[in-house]
Amino acid sequence: MTPHNEAKKGDIAKVVLMPGDPLRAKFIAEAFLENAVCFNTVRGMLGYTGLYNGKRISVMGSGMGMPSMGIYSYELYHCYDVEAIIRIGTAGGIADGVELRDLVLAMGACTDSNFAHQYRLPGTFAPTASFELLEKAVQTAREKNLRYRVGNVVTSDIFYGDCENETAEWKKMGVLAVEMETAALYMTAARAGKQALSITTVSDLPLKGESTSSEERQKTFTQMMEVALAVASEAVDGHDK
Repeated sequence: MTPHNEAKKGDIAKVVLMPGDPLRAKFIAEAFLENAVCFNTVRGMLGYTGLYNGKRISVMGSGMGMPSMGIYSYELYHCYDVEAIIRIGTAGGIADGVELRDLVLAMGACTDSNFAHQYRLPGTFAPTASFELLEKAVQTAREKNLRYRVGNVVTSDIFYGDCENETAEWKKMGVLAVEMETAALYMTAARAGKQALSITTVSDLPLKGESTSSEERQKTFTQMMEVALAVASEAVDGHDK
């Protein structure tokens, strides 16, 4: 147990899907997992473990933002022996050609956060996904004939920013989308020597003023869930060897 998680050792699978919204975790458990058991309710951050195609997989909310992701992912890696975390969530599409409901597979994550300062590095760290997980996600998206993009996202500490042009500045560097958790997950995984991947669905286009509803974000972005579950299933096989 930790201050944020009441699960006991063994309650959580080696591979965890991690949406920001705990209600999305509940939806995934009910819609996709067999014999799902809730292992955490502390602070309303719901977590479940069940079976997907016979493979033991967990799903748990991370909350919003890098500090919250940093807490929950750190505890999963270090306190519960989790080997891989797959973030599933929403992002704002900013690159040309990125459309609502597209999948964005984050190969790397830029950030405006100072999260990496804790590591006392003599330079700038570039947070990246596990290639093994990313490769499987791309393969699955292709097989399902889904619209997807692979590349950089930017993880921001700020939702209501004071500078109006920040998003457009990131667009100049070819960044696909903006979100709030991926860089923290990738850095926490790197420091722990574990695996991580972020799969997001484009829920809005901030530079165009287009968006989807909150209910649609919670319950209907199932394509990324199906891709993440396929990746998780293969990752479970790898960690069971």
